[in-house]
Amino acid sequence: MAVRCQCVKLRVISSILGSQLSNTVTRCGSVQTASRQYASLSKEQKERLAQGPSLADFIAEDLNTTESPDGYSGKLVKEKGMKRLRLPPWLKTEIPVGKNYNRIKESLRGLNLSTVCEEARCPNIGECWGGGEHQTATATIMLLGDTCTRGCRFCSVKTARKPPPPDPNEPANTAKAIADWGLDYVVLTSVDRDDLPDGGSTHFAQTVEELKKRSSVLVECLTPDFRGDLEAVERVALSGLDVFAHNIETVKRLQIFVRDPRANYQQSMAVLSHAKKVHPDVITKSSIMLGMGETDEEVFQTMKDLRAVGVECVTLGQYMQPTRRHLKVSEYVTPAKFAYWEKVGDKLGFAYTASGPLVRSSYKAGEFFLKNLLEKRRNSGQPGPS
Repeated sequence: MAVRCQCVKLRVISSILGSQLSNTVTRCGSVQTASRQYASLSKEQKERLAQGPSLADFIAEDLNTTESPDGYSGKLVKEKGMKRLRLPPWLKTEIPVGKNYNRIKESLRGLNLSTVCEEARCPNIGECWGGGEHQTATATIMLLGDTCTRGCRFCSVKTARKPPPPDPNEPANTAKAIADWGLDYVVLTSVDRDDLPDGGSTHFAQTVEELKKRSSVLVECLTPDFRGDLEAVERVALSGLDVFAHNIETVKRLQIFVRDPRANYQQSMAVLSHAKKVHPDVITKSSIMLGMGETDEEVFQTMKDLRAVGVECVTLGQYMQPTRRHLKVSEYVTPAKFAYWEKVGDKLGFAYTASGPLVRSSYKAGEFFLKNLLEKRRNSGQPGPS
């Protein structure tokens, strides 16, 4: 059903959660945690933030976001005693086929590159690699190998305490592959490499530099938290990239159940805040998975916290259990509810909110809003990433 969101008229909240707070964060000293950022605000700013909108401000009396579309009668919320939920029809995707899909796969294998699309078993791999409706092929390159030093309960990437050393030729190989594909927007991500002194940040920065030498491609880096090492965050943020992304993944209460214990809510918020602090013009981005047992109030608070540290773009997608060994799905969120969260993101002042069952943090990046936003800023002479 269509979402009817008759939100009450809010006070102008961008001055609370947007530019004013972001500027305050970028002017503060060395930022170690999100709580320190909050503590640095003036009494007036804290009061204005506390008086900001609540979830109730966004809920309309006639809004029904739990009704299943197309008359689907299956269970959407996991109940006690249920082994697992059945996949609803809106989450079923076609098997990836096509010449472009095969061409990209062969190119990746020939250059010894990995992609998060394959390793994380992304449901959109056929559409992204095949080009989809607009025939723009995108792929998210995974740097630093295919083996992670962490063991998050939602992720199917291989784990080990001591993965093989990074390939020193990977930055150049990645740049060559992207130049050959003729892409105009690329996402670079990586496994966590807690075994490396700099967490792999130098490798990230070298890859961005190689790409910028060879083409005018727009580069998004979806980074790990580098164990909270802000020097590593700064190294990547100042590498010449266009978008700095780091995923908060889930709400604060569920962090310990979903992510590896070495990751946490405050650390991720600090990473996003510091990237904006050292490079105020860079676009920052994060992602939230739904269906893990979170409440609406918790999702809303997470979105507000992301805006408070200057995040401009947010994506929300359905968590899908990759294997039977991983965390089970607690709820399949309806398309109507995802559309609702997109409206909430717009009201909170995000420049771009992508929310849908199959949306992923790097899903169809070249066709989404970020490329157009970057080009619009450059053409209008507004500040943008250098």
